[in-house]
Amino acid sequence: MQTANPASNPEQLFARGRDRALSKAQGRERAVEWAVGAGFLLVALAMSVLMESPRALEATPLIVLVVAYVIACQARFDIADGYTVPTELVLVPMLFLLPTPAVPLVVSLSWGLGRMIDYASGHASVHRAFHVFGDCWHAVGPALVISALGAQAFAWDAWPVYLLALLAQFGFDFAATAARAQLIDRTPPAAVLRMIAPVYALDAALAPIGLLAAVAALQLGPGVCLAVIPLALVLAVLSRERQTRIEQALTLSEAYQGTAMLLGDVVEADDAYTGSHSRGVVELSLAVSDRLGLGFEQRRNVEFAALLHDVGKIAVPNEIINKKGPLDDAEWEVMRQHTIEGERMLKRIGGVLAEVGVIVRASHEDFDGSGYPDGLAGEEIPVEARIVSCCDAFSAMTTTRSYRRAMSTEAAIAELRACAGTQFDPQVVATLVGLVESGQV
Repeated sequence: MQTANPASNPEQLFARGRDRALSKAQGRERAVEWAVGAGFLLVALAMSVLMESPRALEATPLIVLVVAYVIACQARFDIADGYTVPTELVLVPMLFLLPTPAVPLVVSLSWGLGRMIDYASGHASVHRAFHVFGDCWHAVGPALVISALGAQAFAWDAWPVYLLALLAQFGFDFAATAARAQLIDRTPPAAVLRMIAPVYALDAALAPIGLLAAVAALQLGPGVCLAVIPLALVLAVLSRERQTRIEQALTLSEAYQGTAMLLGDVVEADDAYTGSHSRGVVELSLAVSDRLGLGFEQRRNVEFAALLHDVGKIAVPNEIINKKGPLDDAEWEVMRQHTIEGERMLKRIGGVLAEVGVIVRASHEDFDGSGYPDGLAGEEIPVEARIVSCCDAFSAMTTTRSYRRAMSTEAAIAELRACAGTQFDPQVVATLVGLVESGQV
């Protein structure tokens, strides 16, 4: 499985994974995937040749387990921009019914056969077929531990070895996944672990069922392992329903984003400065959000709010918007209504944009409570609004307007620092200034 920016929207991660599966790997991704896959093949072949097993490879258990594994592969659960399958149900019996050192190779064969359905149906690019080997590192850990510690013959009192084997499965899988994510997407290991923790939770829950299937198969024959197929089929149905819901959420998210972009275009058509300024605020706001570690929903709201924070200016007369020189008190009173008008417009759309409307309304509140329209202060102001407010001001100060020339970056930074704690959140100021001074924005 591969991962992306953990601050991305879940639907965006799903879309990224879907698009990646349909495309041919290029450049660094291709090199990394081939290296990880080739490394697995070398290790798996060495294990099967050099490590001994008390069992011979027999056709009946091999066929039964491969068929069960292929069926389990069809229950695909999307996680971030990757996926997981409940193959733990079959992997555990493989460790005790087949020559244990050969299990990683059998897993790669089974996994490859399971993916054939995706290639045939157009849900994955056949150019990524070799990447299957890189997905099988999880099988190396338990096979290596059980073989090395002489626990290939099942015994209940060997449970510490089996627990260690499960932990080794997670360890080998995480090492391969984290290496791919770091080398391909620059995703740090800690972020990878947060995103794939549900995968390990599912495997840990299914491992005891797989162990019971292995015990029954040892007593009654390998055909017993087919008993896990109904559970795999149930999980497959659930995974399809979940995938449908994710697709619907993605469609809705794209609709919201399209609406936001359309409104942004309307603002830009009405006032070129406001439109281009809003896009500059988006870039700054997202950079600050990422540095502050905002989650999926908050980051999404920041993006939309930064784009639409001036949408209410559509209702402000152009002679006020484009006036050369400072506004008088009456004109400022009209101008201050744009945050309220922006919230009203977005609430009429509803859903996510209604949430964004609350942030738009608060985008001109000051940290000390002297802003408008509601006089909110400190933590009363949504953090998304505090970010947009600070980035909005910096962008405005460093952009030429009809009534003044742009400030230098140094002067704008000095102004932000002077207003930290009064107009702006000090933490947001420090974060934005750090990004600007380091040249990251």
